Amino acid sequence: METLRLTPDIVMLRFAVGQAYLIRGGDGFALVDSGPAGSADAVLDALRACGARPGDLREIVLTHSHTDHTGSAADLAAATGATIAAGAADAPVIRGEAPEPPPVLLDWERPLFEAVTPTVPPAPPTPVHRELADGDVLDWGITAHVLHVPGHTAGSVAVHLPHARAVFTGDTVAEAEGRVIPGVFNTDRAGVLAALRRLAALETETACFGHGDPVLTGAAEALRGAARVG
Repeated sequence: METLRLTPDIVMLRFAVGQAYLIRGGDGFALVDSGPAGSADAVLDALRACGARPGDLREIVLTHSHTDHTGSAADLAAATGATIAAGAADAPVIRGEAPEPPPVLLDWERPLFEAVTPTVPPAPPTPVHRELADGDVLDWGITAHVLHVPGHTAGSVAVHLPHARAVFTGDTVAEAEGRVIPGVFNTDRAGVLAALRRLAALETETACFGHGDPVLTGAAEALRGAARVG
């Protein structure tokens, strides 16, 4: 796992597939996504590198139900006492109570999907202590707003930090070859494009994606450009 400090309070954790983000709040840390199964020790090492103890991780927000994002959440919650939050529509999948709805793949996505999917280990059933809805406020000691952005999955959520002018998009948005693009492997591509337009309307400087390099300056314009291209 590679770590990269994006701002004084945001650290990106990059795994073989996908990434997660540690955020320093007013009283401890939060984690957006958890990485694939088997990543918990690396995440805890990154937390310690921030000068924190495992118990300082207060909450894990899962942006959606795909296993590269949820795989280590149960182990991390057990090791730290952190609560796990996720979009209400994805919570049954994350808990193992419902199957993952398959994506509706575009022709060009199929080879990529078939190449990537076998490399991600399955996620164990994972508790979801809080089911998130649009407009919820997270108790991180800093202002953190939840946006329901269905399209990649039915329960996809993004997290907006107005004070930091930062947004965590999950897989609604991605970066590839220097371009900000709509996410791939979606259950509803029209929904993803609508969600992208909503995120593009935020006044953000930093955008952190589930896959690809983050945008550290001028994120709002980069998101608007992606929304225009679709």
